[in-house]
Amino acid sequence: MLIRRPGHALAAVILLVVEVLIALYVRDRFVRPYLGDVLAVMLVHCALRAVLPIGPLLAAASAFGIALVIELGQLVVILGMVGLEDNAVAATVLGSGFDPVDIACYAAGALAVLAIDRLATRRA
Repeated sequence: MLIRRPGHALAAVILLVVEVLIALYVRDRFVRPYLGDVLAVMLVHCALRAVLPIGPLLAAASAFGIALVIELGQLVVILGMVGLEDNAVAATVLGSGFDPVDIACYAAGALAVLAIDRLATRRA
């Protein structure tokens, strides 16, 4: 796999590490459930921009779309349908319960990373 944008690749790795640390060590009512969702969309955006020849808007929209599909999967209890409801890794990565507030967090993450990406691109 070719890394097209090393800065985005580095940001994706940093965000992945932060997300793993949140998943392993944070048990609160804000960072894990809300900030984690914001950062997850930012992570996907950066990963997409790192390897695909797409612009910031398409990457942000795609990251939001992926998150939305995962959230809708939680609504229909997709983990139960595929027999992974007891799999801790699948539950951590894909989530285990639908929350409409998460959709707002995904939108906030997409807007934030779009703004950051555009600012960084202008400076470069």
